[in-house]
Amino acid sequence: MSQTYRIDDLLTLMEKLRDPEQGCNWDKKQTLASLTAYTLEEVYEVIDAVETGDDAQLQDELGDLLFQIVFYTQIAREEGRFDFNAIVTAVTEKLLRRHPHVFPDGTLESFGDPALQGIDAQEVAARWELIKNEERARKAARSAAAQPPSVLEDIPASLPALDRARKLQKRAATVGFDWQQAMPVLQKLREEIDELEVEMLAGASKRVVEEFGDLMFSCVNLARHLQVDPETALRAANRKFEQRFRAMESIAAEEGLVLNAMNESELETRWQRAKSVCSVKQGGK
Repeated sequence: MSQTYRIDDLLTLMEKLRDPEQGCNWDKKQTLASLTAYTLEEVYEVIDAVETGDDAQLQDELGDLLFQIVFYTQIAREEGRFDFNAIVTAVTEKLLRRHPHVFPDGTLESFGDPALQGIDAQEVAARWELIKNEERARKAARSAAAQPPSVLEDIPASLPALDRARKLQKRAATVGFDWQQAMPVLQKLREEIDELEVEMLAGASKRVVEEFGDLMFSCVNLARHLQVDPETALRAANRKFEQRFRAMESIAAEEGLVLNAMNESELETRWQRAKSVCSVKQGGK
């Protein structure tokens, strides 16, 4: 039977990897900033494992992501900023504070109050946003910044653009700045397409970029109103395109042809055949 390890063992391992004399030279030279690219990669690998339903891969990728967190905290501890226990304490306190319908006194011991049972998910989400807004206000009050607090506070600029657009829109909606239904958003999307077409015909490259950005922002807004995660939807579209394109390559190879030697009509014919092949394989979906 293999050895079983606990979080303290992982923390110790990380400390030894960063040992100034006997540690790993690659690990020793890393900084908080240098780790960010690896962290983002690990997050997407976790998402991929969830989407493929591979439990072994998911376990492995979650371990890699946890290691990233341990790596950050080791560097921070060396620099006298904070340690792993401080992170655990902070997130536990925050979750207790944000779930008064589960922990009414803000303690683990207050769990299970029968008077708080039956609160639906929509009300939970509303309370969650209210509590977070209060936290932002307190944070802004402690800040030395001259500008007044914003409901858009603490949405990281470094987020992927699709996710940041969704978060900006969702946050603005908490103060009523939002459409109430999806159809007006769809109409806005059509307006953005028309505006993009005008700039394309005018050959205004800078305006094209701006209008294309507005179009993408409206697409995210529509996805939000349809309760569709835009990143998930786009990832699914990417997978569908890849499957169909690979099928088209196979069809061309079976005919002894290469794609770059075909004209537009020939490519379209094989693309339609590839779509049919993939549809059959997926049960007509």
